[in-house]
Amino acid sequence: MSTKSPDNPSATVHTLPPLPGQADRLLRELEWKVIRRLDGLLQGDYRTLMRGSGLDLADLREYQPHDDVRHIDWNVTARLNQPHVRVFTEDREMTAWFLLDLSPSISFGPEGRAKRDILTGFVAVLSRLLTRHGNRVGAMLYGGASHQADHAVDAVLPPRSSRAHVLHLVHRLLAPQPPGGDAATELHRLLQSAMANLRRRATVFVVSDFISAPGWEKPLAQLAQRHDVVAVRLLDPLELELPDLGLITLRDAESGEQLQVDTHDAAFRRRFARLAAEREATLRDGLAHAGADTLELCTDDDLVDALLRFMDLRQRRVRAPRATAGTTPPQPHYAT
Repeated sequence: MSTKSPDNPSATVHTLPPLPGQADRLLRELEWKVIRRLDGLLQGDYRTLMRGSGLDLADLREYQPHDDVRHIDWNVTARLNQPHVRVFTEDREMTAWFLLDLSPSISFGPEGRAKRDILTGFVAVLSRLLTRHGNRVGAMLYGGASHQADHAVDAVLPPRSSRAHVLHLVHRLLAPQPPGGDAATELHRLLQSAMANLRRRATVFVVSDFISAPGWEKPLAQLAQRHDVVAVRLLDPLELELPDLGLITLRDAESGEQLQVDTHDAAFRRRFARLAAEREATLRDGLAHAGADTLELCTDDDLVDALLRFMDLRQRRVRAPRATAGTTPPQPHYAT
């Protein structure tokens, strides 16, 4: 059963259907193997890891170069002739949104450990960790039908806090995706849709391999100005360096174009690695300039280790603004 989203009539908001056992089995396995080890760590200190939607004024302090200008207290600034900002205590309740890139390139990787599998595990675990403590999670899915249609996203799952809602999200991620067409992924469409529809401040996870047509950097930066954004980048080691496998056929997952290459040719492998390194540098530069925290998830990563890196990333992000005046402003964090 489905209805139209009031905020985005072109997107479909899905109600909770009867779920097959696959989603429940996967979530139970993750709860046993991963969540039990992490429960209490992520939500142990809300102020250092997440921002709630409700704020109470706690204190005032002098403005520092990295502070949000919207928090400047102009009355105190005028009285003391020195810019001061308001410091808030965040409520425990928060809303998290997952902007999920499910374009064909996400299916790349070893069987059972493809980028899509890593995405599903990460979203399932983090969603369950958050909802177990009363927080709400929502999702926007891009890359299936939206990859070949006029609307920006395939589906919008409104924020809810139940286990059944997490099951429904996992079920959507496990569903087979339609084959890709001949159009490149346009990640900016997903980001622009989020900008238009996320009214209240939230923590936003943009989960993608960022293999996309140009133009996503500016919408990501705009989203990071209004929300607490974490760019979760998916990658596979074979995207960076080719092994010596002899004559193989490479296929573009999105366009379907095939190319036969000789990986035994050392010059070809060096050229491939050089171009991959250049793309890496450009991608990292774009993510850094967007001002969003970045977490890398590789197909050979351990999920627990990745989530611990995420927690450390959030702690460092909040500790950074406490630096004394005159120090170098902190740069966007990049956890690998």
